[in-house]
Amino acid sequence: MNERDLVPSDVTILDLLRKRRWMSVSDFRDALGVTATAVRQRLTRLMAQGYVRREAIESAGRGRPSHRYELTTEGRRKTGANFGDLAIALWQEMRGITDAEVRRGLLQRLSNRLAELYSSQIQGDSLAERMESLAALFQERQIPFDVRIDENQLPVLTAHACPYPELAEQDATICAMERMLFSDLLGEPVNLDECRLDGDPCCTFCGSDRDFVVLTGRR
Repeated sequence: MNERDLVPSDVTILDLLRKRRWMSVSDFRDALGVTATAVRQRLTRLMAQGYVRREAIESAGRGRPSHRYELTTEGRRKTGANFGDLAIALWQEMRGITDAEVRRGLLQRLSNRLAELYSSQIQGDSLAERMESLAALFQERQIPFDVRIDENQLPVLTAHACPYPELAEQDATICAMERMLFSDLLGEPVNLDECRLDGDPCCTFCGSDRDFVVLTGRR
C-alpha cells in the first residue's frame, strides 16, 4: 500500500474534521468509541502523511499537554468536495470565448498556474527522470501513469487513465492544456503522440525531438 493511501479508519477521522473543523483526542474517542491510544496512533499517521496538523491549546491543569487537530490544505483536498462540477462549469465558460488568441492565452495561463503548484515535486536531471517524477505525482492522485523507453531509446510518458475524464469527454482542448502543462513541468516541449480520444489505447507524451530521431536515426 502506498504510504499516502488511506484506510477506512483514516477516512472517518478526516470526515469528522471536515464537518467539525477541529477536534481533540477526547472528542475523537467519544465519537469513534475507541481508546485515546488508538486515536493518537491514527492521528500520528495522518500527520505524517500531511493530512492533519496539531496545535497546542491552553490547559487549566497539569498532566499531558492538550492539543486540537484540524485538516491541512492537503487533507481538505483528500476529503469529499464538489470541485468537479465547478471545473466543468468554468471550462464550459472558457470554451464560449470566441477569440482563439484569447482562449489560447487563457489555456497557457491555466497551464502555468498548475505548473507552479506541481513544479517543486518534479525532480531529475534527465527527461526520463523528470518523467518518472511526474508519473509518481499523478500516481499519488490515483491516476495511473508510467514511463517506458521506446525503440529509439527515448522516454515516453503514458497516461493509462485521463486525469480529467469528464472534461475530456466534452472538449479535446483539455489535451492541449495538458501538453502545455507537461512541457512546463518537464522543462522542454513534449508532443501528444497518441490520444485516447482518437481511439488509441492510452495517451502518450514524448520529447519534441522524437520525430527527428525516428526519421533520421540520429539524436
